[in-house]
Amino acid sequence: MQPNPMMTPVSTSRTLSPAQNRVLRNTYALLALSLIPTVLGAWIGVQMNFSFFRANPGIGFIAFLAIAFGFMFAIEKTKNSGWGVAVLLAFTFFMGLMLSRMLGVVLGLRNGVTLIALAGGGTAMVFAAMAMLAATVKRDLSGMGKALFIGMIMLLVASFANIFLQLPALMIAISVIALGIFSAFLLFDLNRVMTGGETNYITATLAVYLDLYNIFVNLLALLGIFGGSRD
Repeated sequence: MQPNPMMTPVSTSRTLSPAQNRVLRNTYALLALSLIPTVLGAWIGVQMNFSFFRANPGIGFIAFLAIAFGFMFAIEKTKNSGWGVAVLLAFTFFMGLMLSRMLGVVLGLRNGVTLIALAGGGTAMVFAAMAMLAATVKRDLSGMGKALFIGMIMLLVASFANIFLQLPALMIAISVIALGIFSAFLLFDLNRVMTGGETNYITATLAVYLDLYNIFVNLLALLGIFGGSRD
């Protein structure tokens, strides 16, 4: 997955206050730490051939959302204590498990390892670009939040519908749109930290982690569709 390049703090042209610098620095550090349980969860999931969706994809999708939102609720409730870090890392382990199904499919391709490396590198490039843009944009981008949230809800609905429709064209469209939405979310979330709109580094890490996770997943899906090579 090549996680390391994503974690390199990007120098900023914006003058940040000491408090904003501290939140940004802690966010990058916790984001780097969160990759360890993610990779561990993904590795265990691949070894166990783990799948939440094998028996009933629709129920699996709903169960996944329920567990994920349960974790997010718990993180929000504990964000002002050390427990918040522990719950966040448990959540990233769970997300690694959920990622393992896709990784297992891609690793079954002849060039699967290359595709995963490309997806990791592409995610790192998006992160670097959005971090630099967030550092140079002079205004608060909080007005983007409502439109992005609506877009995310529509993506979830379309993804759930396609579990039953199984339309390849819709799957491709969802992945392309998701890349755009979560790249914009990444800019939005980093801008919030740099403008002082987000002052809790655990909440900030959760937001940025989810952005990067979704960018990686959808980029890997597109690479697998268009660049996958079978024996």
